[in-house]
Amino acid sequence: MRYPPLTERRARPPLIAVAHGSSDPRAAAAVTELVALVRARSGAPGLDARAAFLGHALPSVPDVLEAVYGGHSNNRLERGAPTAVVLPLLLTAAYHSDADLPVLLGEATRRLPGLRISYGEPLGPHSGLLRALDRRLAEADPPGAAPSDATAVSGPPAALGPRETAVVLAAAGSSRPAANAAVARVAADWQRTRGWLSVVPAYASAAAPSPGEAVAGLLAAGARRVVVASYLLAPGVFADQVRDRSLAAGAAAVSAPLGAAPEVADVVIERYLQTACEDAELRVRDRAAER
Repeated sequence: MRYPPLTERRARPPLIAVAHGSSDPRAAAAVTELVALVRARSGAPGLDARAAFLGHALPSVPDVLEAVYGGHSNNRLERGAPTAVVLPLLLTAAYHSDADLPVLLGEATRRLPGLRISYGEPLGPHSGLLRALDRRLAEADPPGAAPSDATAVSGPPAALGPRETAVVLAAAGSSRPAANAAVARVAADWQRTRGWLSVVPAYASAAAPSPGEAVAGLLAAGARRVVVASYLLAPGVFADQVRDRSLAAGAAAVSAPLGAAPEVADVVIERYLQTACEDAELRVRDRAAER
């Protein structure tokens, strides 16, 4: 489905992009940078896009919802339009997107009469995230190398080509098998579309193998070179663990988290438009059914 561009002369509901949150300030900074990039790439001057966090960082989801609600009377939205579109900045559907965040949103709608929320899908799976992985892996430097200013969006940081390179796709991990299975599907899609020797999913917590175990296993199986792609949105404890333990196990390079990659910003914009349009279509169907 094609969605109307943000540049159309119509009011757009505010976007609230909700991340997990971390006590590491680098994580909030990366999310804030991503939301700023969404505004810049949206083509809609004045798009009200805000970051919120489930925990460990501010602003909280309730605080941002109350701020949007307080300014709702000044928003020139269509009658019956959502007060806000809420998107979970998560790479897979897991407990936070299915339970934690919906509970917070439900509490907010009961506390704030007239608040109307359209809730979108997590960022993944999406082909744009594969392109973001390409970008970050191309930017990755081997241990001890000078920092690179590479901006290429294809190929590993090595003389060996993709067919000679094994990749570990390192995600946070979840207690929900379906979320980990979704990461495995991303790994399979990335291998199929890019031609890597292999792409093995790994998890920083809650599931096996760990990134270090996956690297060691691929090297033991005869891979000449193993690189690790961080399937994480922002820096923090997990990203540091993935890097340190992967390098200790023999990885040739470890990419940075996806962060404010242009491809990620474009996925956010697409999810936002999808959610806003589907909500509008639902209202049209509801009105037709009432006649």
